[in-house]
Amino acid sequence: MNKKAILAIIVLMSAALVGIALIQGYWVTRSVQLNREKFDKDIFEALNEVAERIRRREVNNALERLPQNQDDIGILERPAFSKVQLEGDISRMSNTPLAERIDLPALDAYLRQEMNNRGIKLEYNYGVYSTMSRSFVILDDYFVFEEDLPDVVHTGINKGLFETPYRVELFKDPDKLVAPGILMIYFPKVTRAVWESVWQILAGSFLFTAIIMFCFAYTIHVIFRQKKLSEMRTDFINNMTHEFKTPIATISLAADSITTPMISENKEKVIRFAEIIKQENKRMLSQVEKVLQIAQIEKDELKLNYSDVIIHPLIIQAVEHINLQVERKDGKIICELNAQNDQIWGDPTHVSNMIHNLLDNANKYSPEKPEIIVRTRNISQGIEIEISDNGIGISKEQRKLIFDKFYRVHTGNLHDVKGFGLGLSYVKAMITAHKGYVDVKSEIGKGSSFTLFFPFNYKLNGDNSA
Repeated sequence: MNKKAILAIIVLMSAALVGIALIQGYWVTRSVQLNREKFDKDIFEALNEVAERIRRREVNNALERLPQNQDDIGILERPAFSKVQLEGDISRMSNTPLAERIDLPALDAYLRQEMNNRGIKLEYNYGVYSTMSRSFVILDDYFVFEEDLPDVVHTGINKGLFETPYRVELFKDPDKLVAPGILMIYFPKVTRAVWESVWQILAGSFLFTAIIMFCFAYTIHVIFRQKKLSEMRTDFINNMTHEFKTPIATISLAADSITTPMISENKEKVIRFAEIIKQENKRMLSQVEKVLQIAQIEKDELKLNYSDVIIHPLIIQAVEHINLQVERKDGKIICELNAQNDQIWGDPTHVSNMIHNLLDNANKYSPEKPEIIVRTRNISQGIEIEISDNGIGISKEQRKLIFDKFYRVHTGNLHDVKGFGLGLSYVKAMITAHKGYVDVKSEIGKGSSFTLFFPFNYKLNGDNSA
């Protein structure tokens, strides 16, 4: 899959995710809006019913004050003088102070009953506001007197009630523009209550959206990783072809030379060409062994032969082996073997290979006149081997990948760097098998420093193999 196809998939999937999120957001918002509208409708119905019940209570009280000899028939069928008397009583009550026209226990009971009838369980504050005195005469379940007003104002109840949209007029007279009183109710937690009614939908929406986004991100991660692995495998095949092509060509040329009469009769030249064939064959065998070792490590089939290992002689041997290549580039290797205790428990072959691989990398990725420094030092419970160089360096992004199989650092103008990209992957696997660690510090253009740590006390129950 090419880069354009991947980008197209990312764009399409991102657009789909945004669309899903917008649709979910719309329906959640719409659900909240509908719940709020239903809540508002229920509250106004409840307040209107309470106002009507208060009005009817006042009328019934006026009826009870009529002469006792009146029969118990409808108001419209009462004698004319009774209607006049009733209207007079109601007219006189309209001039009565608002607080005296309301039965507080009845008002509180009406509100609670109407709220319960509509399934409204929210905490609320209510008040009756007098349009004549321009102040509250009732707050919650008590009357407010003039001397209490300053204290009531400081409680903060007034603010919520003044701003609430839930209000109805009390004792409205058609002949008057303004009703004598207004019943108000305030819900401090109304917004939270409305949202709580859809929290399950909202939580489910967020959960499934998060799952989709995680799967999307993971898919993109896998696609890019597979693409990178594919590129690395392609590079590996190209490098392997190059690494094998040269020794095969050399062996073929040497074999052809030996078969010629002029060379076959010269024993010294035959021995020389035979040695060339042997060396090139050994070189190919070494490369094949690297690939097989990595395969065995991945399958957890690699067996290590543990024993007491003296580090410094292995380092000196590896330095002597690589020194000729370094000197050809007018470089040098400096050894600062300062560890007092250089004995560990490990596989000498693989410990030597780790050191050799790091020295080989330090030489390959250094420009002209490489300067390689090998240091050892004892730290708590182990020994550190540090191999530093003045090479091209490794970027921060590359440092995250250098221990991956087949990965090779981009070398810029250094086109002669050969290898399969298995060296550092092998080092990482082996140092982990020895219960140690590898660390790298590097800066572009200033070189790199690799540190191997081997513990002293690591043994596998005294066995020599694992």
